[in-house]
Amino acid sequence: MAKLAILISCAMLLAAACHGLEMGYYRSTCPKAEALVRAEVKKAVRADAGSGAGIIRMLFHDCFVEGCDASVLLDPTPANPQPEKLGAPNNPSLRGFEVIDAAKAALERACPGVVSCADVVAFAARDASYLLSHARVSFHVPAGRLDGRRSIANDTLLFLPGPTSNLSTLVSGFAAKGLSAEDMVVLSGAHSIGRSHCSSFVPDRLATQSDIGAPLASLLRRRCPASPTAANDPTVVQDFVTPRKLDNQFYKNVLARRVLFTSDAALLSSQDTGRMVRANARFLASWEKKFAKAMVKMANIEIKGSGVGEIRKNCRLVN
Repeated sequence: MAKLAILISCAMLLAAACHGLEMGYYRSTCPKAEALVRAEVKKAVRADAGSGAGIIRMLFHDCFVEGCDASVLLDPTPANPQPEKLGAPNNPSLRGFEVIDAAKAALERACPGVVSCADVVAFAARDASYLLSHARVSFHVPAGRLDGRRSIANDTLLFLPGPTSNLSTLVSGFAAKGLSAEDMVVLSGAHSIGRSHCSSFVPDRLATQSDIGAPLASLLRRRCPASPTAANDPTVVQDFVTPRKLDNQFYKNVLARRVLFTSDAALLSSQDTGRMVRANARFLASWEKKFAKAMVKMANIEIKGSGVGEIRKNCRLVN
């Protein structure tokens, strides 16, 4: 049965994307690995749902740059003063690092040197999805990832689509990582949770004419400065209807012109993606299944081989 589960999981992914990943990878070397990660994520989400949203976003930001190798976790050092976490798409908005630290510390106490930080991020994103969806988004992820040693801030600008991206940029950016246009639309549903800094949308969506609905635009103008700065850049929830729940409300917001980013509104700029938005808005259970499948697919981007990756002792530093 275990072998069948591996085959089924790999069939969901891109051809040749499994790279030796297995379901239950740590069953003999660290049997409590996934439970230990889940416990830390549950603790964090109960204290602050936003940390769970940050962890889901972390998986995306990690996997799109250098593959799913925990390169986004590396701190600056004299040898590498500008790692990914200091790149504009990540700093200061990316959050959840302390949750990964806590999970890794628990793993090192239980089975030192066994579980990679990249697997911790994948497990944590899965668990955050489950908790924030009130147990409706449930999936397994194969494990066996290795941690990378390269982490460059400028790479984040090359590979991560931004909030001002148009549809063609979004589609091509996801395609470069082996993900389809439908995967992109489905994963965009994560914008039903979490917060955004005003600077991510004010210049593009409020300072100029846009399709954003007047009531939301008025609310955002009251909460955001006209010209956000590093010292004055507050955050707002991305979904004003169900801000603490991972659900399909995002797609309803897109249709109602109540979304923050140009990249969100762009989903209606083609017939194909517009049809996907309407379907996801209408059929919650279908979107949940597609979201789970797309998360597994994303968590298998560009996995490091044994000659390239390592298992870090500290997720913030290479060995």
